Amino acid sequence: MVAEAMKLGCGILFVLAGALLAQTPNPDIYYQLAPDAIPQEGVPKGEITGPFTLASEVYPGTQHTYWIHVPAQYDPAVPASLMIYNDGQAFLAPEGDVRAPVAMDNLIWRREIPVMIAVFINPGRRPDQPEPTLTNWGDRDTNRPTEYNTLDDKYARVIADELLPVLYKSYNISKDPERHGIGGSSSGAIAAFTVAWERPDEFRKVLSNVGSFTNIRGGDAYPDMISKSDRKPIRVFLADGRNDNRGLSAGGVYDQRRDWFYQNVRMEQALTAKGYDVSYVWGIGQHGQKMLRTVFPEMMRWLWRDHGVSTDVHDMVERSFNGPKK
Repeated sequence: MVAEAMKLGCGILFVLAGALLAQTPNPDIYYQLAPDAIPQEGVPKGEITGPFTLASEVYPGTQHTYWIHVPAQYDPAVPASLMIYNDGQAFLAPEGDVRAPVAMDNLIWRREIPVMIAVFINPGRRPDQPEPTLTNWGDRDTNRPTEYNTLDDKYARVIADELLPVLYKSYNISKDPERHGIGGSSSGAIAAFTVAWERPDEFRKVLSNVGSFTNIRGGDAYPDMISKSDRKPIRVFLADGRNDNRGLSAGGVYDQRRDWFYQNVRMEQALTAKGYDVSYVWGIGQHGQKMLRTVFPEMMRWLWRDHGVSTDVHDMVERSFNGPKK
């Protein structure tokens, strides 16, 4: 009788626990678009051109599709900063979670980030493979897993040696690596870090959202690599949620090397211990870009906080909005 009662009690507890879990709201619903991700009246809009195609010699037979956002304040006579986004289609999408062009227009208008060219580049693919979309980022049918998750210098060469020369031909972009940033989400985030890690001579600002610093292709090795290597001149902003992929299998087996949140915290700790310029935000979100709805503008402000500023009280240009160039 006692044993049966205990079994019944346990069963009731499991049912109640399941009911409570079923009532738990989706943590992503609380991340709403920040005001800076919404078009504001009077803010001049930049121009988006593309798509363009970049053939790759680093990965023979593949090509990268990319778009370029040129802010209204761009002046060909003045070197601009540069920001590159991996999985470009997701950061560019006007109805997506980030809406980077809108946020950048707003921030540049108020002089909170410098005037910068933005490039939205998709992972490489063969001409017969489909272009990544918001519902299919290309892990199963493009070169994304190889390019983004492999810890080598190949993708860094695509960006630094294949893409940059093309951009320099068309735009007056500063060649100062302190004025070059790169970002991404998930595998695109670890790829962004790898570009800066391999090529700090070209890129020194990294925006990482739900970065895949996990054992997909050995990405969880980065914290130890950071600890054992000389500090590089890289600034990093990490964002992740406690409900990211946590390395638990359907059978309940835990693999720490596949725990996204744990490995992102390890990255922050390793970077901090080594003296890197690092910031981070740990939210409640799941794997994806929903947190960026809220935090992307602040990440950009922090990454680019060192752009030029005048404290001259008589500098009325500096005290005004950053108007478009004619």
